[in-house]
Amino acid sequence: MEVKNKVVIVTGASEGIGLATARLLSQHGATVVLSARNSHKLQALERELPNTVAIPADMKNPDDIKSLVDQTVAKFGRVDILINNAGQALYGPLHQVSLDEFESIVELNIFGPLRAMQAVIPYMKKQGGGAIINVSSGTSKMVLPNAGAYAATKAAMNMLSLVARQELEAENIIVSVIYPYITAAKLGENAFGREWRPVSSNAVSKNLPPPHSAEHVASEIIQLIASGEAEKVLTP
Repeated sequence: MEVKNKVVIVTGASEGIGLATARLLSQHGATVVLSARNSHKLQALERELPNTVAIPADMKNPDDIKSLVDQTVAKFGRVDILINNAGQALYGPLHQVSLDEFESIVELNIFGPLRAMQAVIPYMKKQGGGAIINVSSGTSKMVLPNAGAYAATKAAMNMLSLVARQELEAENIIVSVIYPYITAAKLGENAFGREWRPVSSNAVSKNLPPPHSAEHVASEIIQLIASGEAEKVLTP
């Protein structure tokens, strides 16, 4: 699917990968619905970026998610692409992980994307198709000490994505999942637990390659929308 003239919802659009993706979509001629909790940042972006509209939403709130999708369809008549990008990290040894914090990221990283998918799918079926991009993490493909809780939520997203892809194929709804490498964004700053410092193991080098830029990940997301591939792993 080409993004020009398409209506695209981007969650977590106020910073990082979501912000870079929203900017690139706008440059490519898409109509972009900017969603995040920070309404002030979204309103500033709406003024800055052409063909965008800000609809604040907390992706841990089912009512907000439904309202986000319903408002999008009410305003534009359709929703062509959903980019499930909002998420939060949790770092630390599993024996020290706070279950309350883990429950919070499960709500955001798993329930939020699933609820958003469930909200857009009926509209996409009616309009004859659509695309859903779920932003996972390379940590879900590795065994990284101190990242187990976060990686577990992204591994769940992977399975939801790949199963949904098969279930929705006949409806012309293409579900894809992208696995960013370490990205120069604010995920670490906003994470629960201590800053991630992976310990030495067979799976982790002491000298990790430099992180990707959020703009690089955004360009890969646009390419994934165009190709419709099931998965895209970003390696350094």
